[in-house]
Amino acid sequence: MSQRPTTSAGQPGKSAGPSQREGWHDEEDEAANGSFKRLSREEAAALRAKEPPVSPWRVVVAQVAVGVVAALLGWLLTGRNEVAWSLLYGAATVVVPGALMARGMTSRLSSMAPGTSAVSFMLWEFLKIGVSVVMLVVANRIVQPLVWPALLVGLVVCIKVYWVALLWRRAK
Repeated sequence: MSQRPTTSAGQPGKSAGPSQREGWHDEEDEAANGSFKRLSREEAAALRAKEPPVSPWRVVVAQVAVGVVAALLGWLLTGRNEVAWSLLYGAATVVVPGALMARGMTSRLSSMAPGTSAVSFMLWEFLKIGVSVVMLVVANRIVQPLVWPALLVGLVVCIKVYWVALLWRRAK
């Protein structure tokens, strides 16, 4: 039993080509394609000057500052050194992997070609996640006595700095 080619409506007849497939083209795609404009080199440079990217090192420095402030506040509010050390270690579980990622993504190898950049990003992101997980696993051995809620507060507060970095970009 042989199958006959069908049209996009499922009717026997001519084979459905790429432009005739259902769902292949819709009004949203057409509107998006119509509004897309390729930038010239000068236009791209003007856009970069108007909206400069936020340096990953600036974000890492901000995370360090937020982590230190959180540890100082924790120590001042509780008067317990272990809370301050736990807050600092929580901040470090964000800062150290973030610094590794920033180092990897600002290297020459990461900006050679789009394909290389994508692979480099994925490798550095896996390394970042791995280092974070390892740091959390060994936290109880490094910080004695460890206060888990304080560690998690330090971690979350430093992660939120990424959102602040997005706001820095919009503020300019």
